[in-house]
Formats: sequence, C-alpha cells, structure tokens
Amino acid sequence: MDQSLTLSEFDAALKMVDIDPAPAAEKAEMLMEIAMGMQTRPKSPEQLEHAALLYRRALAICPAEQVLLHARITIRLGTCLQAQPQGAAAALKEARGHYESALPVLQQHGRAEEVAETELNLGLVFQALAADGAARLHDAIQCYHRALRTFTRERYPQEYAILHNNLAVAYLSIPLSDEHGKMREALAVQSFEAVLSVIGLVDHPSEYAMIQNNLGNALQYAASGHPLENNLRALEAYDEALKVRNARDTPLEYANTIANKANVLRSLPDVADAPPGGSNLQQAQALYREARQIFQRYGQFSGMAAVDETLRDIASELQQAPPPGARYAADAL
Repeated sequence: MDQSLTLSEFDAALKMVDIDPAPAAEKAEMLMEIAMGMQTRPKSPEQLEHAALLYRRALAICPAEQVLLHARITIRLGTCLQAQPQGAAAALKEARGHYESALPVLQQHGRAEEVAETELNLGLVFQALAADGAARLHDAIQCYHRALRTFTRERYPQEYAILHNNLAVAYLSIPLSDEHGKMREALAVQSFEAVLSVIGLVDHPSEYAMIQNNLGNALQYAASGHPLENNLRALEAYDEALKVRNARDTPLEYANTIANKANVLRSLPDVADAPPGGSNLQQAQALYREARQIFQRYGQFSGMAAVDETLRDIASELQQAPPPGARYAADAL
C-alpha cells in the first residue's frame, strides 16, 4: 500500500463516519480495521499518526455497551502509539495507560490469546520506559510470565521465543546489587536456551546467531561458582553463532562475536588448573586483531579503542608468560 493510497483511505474513512447510516458499532469496527491496515508496515511517521487518529475517532463513536469492542480498539491504539519512531516516552506512557485500562475487560470478555498479546506489549512498554527510569523491569518480567501461561512452546513457538528473549534481556538489565543477582543471571541463561529450543539454525539463521551470541555473553559474564564450565559453554555458543556470522555477509556482527570469543579465550587457561596465557591468549590476540580491522573499516571507533586497550594488555601478558612447554616442566618431573 503506497502512501497516497493510505492518505486517500484516511480521508475517505473520516467522511464515511459522517455520512454512512450504518450503526455506530459497525462504523467503529470499520475504522479500526482501516487503521490496522495503515499501521501495518508504515512508510512514514504520518501514517502512524493517521492510524492513531482513526483509532481515537473509533473510540469516540463506539457505543458504551460495546465494552469488548472498545477494549480492542483501545489496545490497537496502544500498539500504534508503541510503534511511534524512537518510542517517544509520552507515547509509551499513553500506550501503557491504554493497555492497563483495557486488560480487565479482555480478561473478562476476550480470548486468552488477546490477553497474552496485551501482556507481552505491556511488558515491552515497561521495559522501554525502565531504560529512562520511568518504569520497573520487575513489572515487565511479571507481564512476560503471565503471557507465557498462554503462549506455550508447543502451541505458540514464535511468541514463546519472543517472550523468553525479552525475559533474558530484562533479567540481565537489572543491576547485580542484591542477593538475587546470580539467580537472575541463571534465569537469563535458561531463557536464552528456551529460545534456542524453538529457533533453529536452518529455519531462522540470523535469529539463531543472535541468541547464541547473547547466550555466550550471559554465560561469560555470569557471577557463577563455575566460571570454567560457563566459559567453555560460552565458547560453544559463539562457535554456533559463527556458523552464520561471517566477515563477508555480516561483518560487524561477526566482529562483535569474535571479540566476545576472544574475551573468553583470554581468560581461559590451556590446562584447567593453570594460569591464563599461551595458545589461548595468542588465539585471543589474533581474533582481537581481526575484529579491530573490521571495526576500523566500518568506522566503529569505540570498538577499535576497546580492542586497542585489550591488545596492549595482551602484549604485556605474552611478554611475561613463560614459553609453552616450560611452564609445566615441574609437573612433568
């Protein structure tokens, strides 16, 4: 649908409200359907603004006794506001109000899937607002868990994956300042693994690579009592991501993943009870250098600066490390 056609539909829809003799409920539902069409894949911010105006007009003419229809239009208005460019805080706050006002009606009169979808969207709003301190991540997490009661792995694998990815990100976004921090890290790992139970390499390669990369990060930085085991699992996750990401097709994603892998190798001993150094450190150095070249090529100067600092540290560590083979001579004797 091009923009001119959308604008024509917008004007026609407003005129229809004034002249069509159809019952008000039918006109309200028709306006909602037109707005939903305009909202799908909008080509400009104006299309979202026009869709929001149609939703508001539909709410204005919706009869008071049509409580479920009113709630459904309210929810659609919330999704339209949520889709505003850059997720403006005012639009997100209004969307939150619409979701919270319509949820009780949906819970009483609507379908379970409608309720779960609204909980998912409300969770996303909480999560976005929490970045600016305007909401709590705990509220987003509760919304996602309620939605998972309906969006199960067996019946709704796509929604299940989205919810668990959002959960993992939310868990990891909460500062580790309380006694539950380690538990949240473990839950984040479990949620990423839950996503991978329904997202496969063949059918969803880019999503698979993204989740494997995120899983590797969660394992690598977890404040766990089993760092070696976590780091080895992280390496496996990064290698899975690198089955998709490569320097030709996805250079920046590839550079980020090999830099993440290098972070693990840098701290991973060649022998389980030995200090860091040797071949793992040299592999890390090579990966950092490759990542730096890609960051430089694409103007990612912050990435270059971080890698440069790490490479200086590695050069110093390699100078101080004993030669491979000599380090464990005492054990051999």
